[in-house]
Amino acid sequence: MIWAELAFLNLAAHYKIIDNPNERSSHKYVVIRGGGIIFPIAIFLYILFFNHHEPWAISGLIFIALISFIDDLFNIHGFIRFFVHLIAATLLFIQFSFFHYPWYYWLPAYIVIVGWINSFNFMDGINGITSFYSLVCLGTFLFLSKNFSFVSVDLLIILIISVLVFSYFNARKFARTFAGDVGSISMAFILGWIIFSLILNTQRIEYILFYSVYAIDTFFTIMYRLIRCENIFRPHRNHLYQYLSNEMKLPHVFVSVLYSAIQLIINITAILLIEMESMTIPVFVAFCIILSAIYLFARYYVLNKFRFL
Repeated sequence: MIWAELAFLNLAAHYKIIDNPNERSSHKYVVIRGGGIIFPIAIFLYILFFNHHEPWAISGLIFIALISFIDDLFNIHGFIRFFVHLIAATLLFIQFSFFHYPWYYWLPAYIVIVGWINSFNFMDGINGITSFYSLVCLGTFLFLSKNFSFVSVDLLIILIISVLVFSYFNARKFARTFAGDVGSISMAFILGWIIFSLILNTQRIEYILFYSVYAIDTFFTIMYRLIRCENIFRPHRNHLYQYLSNEMKLPHVFVSVLYSAIQLIINITAILLIEMESMTIPVFVAFCIILSAIYLFARYYVLNKFRFL
């Protein structure tokens, strides 16, 4: 798989598929964009070498990866991207016969899936964060796969290998490549696909906590920007991880490890509570409130320290 990544990097360098820094970037040098194409490539390798039984979900991935790669090249209008995200989500729902559930489940499910895809893309802003966070999520699913049949172990292993290959080129002080939309959005769809399968198979919505660090940072960043009457669809540097990297000057890889380590601790805690039958709805709500309070305190401290309030 590393040869596929090297081949793309050479082609991208030749055809100038690059990310030029601007005032909203967290980097100051030209970097190859789209190295995350290795993630959908991993899925195609899985299709070639293993039996697969999820044609609708894989079709959704193909749609979303293709439009994201084109967007990396030409900057497609946001409405077109959003429409393709809806199509991909619909194909995912068809895969799991989700439309057999009551109709009032559909809209929240669309909001969560499409929101998650864009949230993951928003969080792909510093070296290593997509790599490490994906490894934590995929590693958690690999651990759970010994107890629940919700995803192919072969699929998880080949995805982990692809993330490790990408990490070699991205999780460093001076990254050789960024994931690009093709990488971050494809991985977001894949992770959405896996968590959707896990929740439906176990009937435990609490597993959504596996993505809580990204979800909380994205949600409160949007609220912060709305309060300031900013256009939430325009690029920005208002996520907490961006303040930590850009204003506090913490190394990108350190911040990425920090975010991923926090998510790993949350995942372990959630699994233990669920296994002990202690994860009731009140406990789940309290868990979310505590995490939000910790995040808001950290955000207030950082913003107040640098006078961004």
